[in-house]
Amino acid sequence: MRIVIGEDSALFRAGLARLLVDAGHEIVGLAGDAAALVTTVAEASPELVIIDVRMPPDLTDDGARAARRLRVLYPELAIVLLSQHVETRHSTELVTGGRFGYLLKDRVLAVDEFLDALERVAAGGSALDPEVVESLIGRSRSEDRLAALTAREREVLALMAEGCTNVGISRRLWLTERTVETHIGSILGKLGLMVNDEQHRRVLAVLAYLGEH
Repeated sequence: MRIVIGEDSALFRAGLARLLVDAGHEIVGLAGDAAALVTTVAEASPELVIIDVRMPPDLTDDGARAARRLRVLYPELAIVLLSQHVETRHSTELVTGGRFGYLLKDRVLAVDEFLDALERVAAGGSALDPEVVESLIGRSRSEDRLAALTAREREVLALMAEGCTNVGISRRLWLTERTVETHIGSILGKLGLMVNDEQHRRVLAVLAYLGEH
């Protein structure tokens, strides 16, 4: 897979690049600031871009804003935000566009899981850290969109948004797959969403609903 990395820390950028090369991927560009990232993507035509949320010049949410710009310019580009902080201002729009991941650096505990997440996003799916999911859901609580859901349904919804399959949810919550299917059907019904067999589309539909203002 052709990958561009946008990360202002030279050591982290080099380490991540080495990890990805060793895993069989091709690094086609490196950028240390948001402006250079956009230019590098235009020149390198990657399949996936990994972006730190906080990058120069402002070191606030420059990376996330660059990600939004890239999504407009290249709708099919897979984007993974990799950060130490949860930033939800731009995340809802990105996740509803598909091919998106948001992982927290300090919570990536297994290399294989990280590489699997990249592959899932590149294939059109999603990969969201649970803290990001909680923040996205929390933005909508004031509008009572989740008021009809039970506590168990909220747990299932959070795992859906993480990118878990029905099998993964059943293992995490110690439920049968049939019970998980029942909960998901209930969640989507209560939220007024059409059931879809494609797991990532279901996640995006749920987050699109939760992210509406």
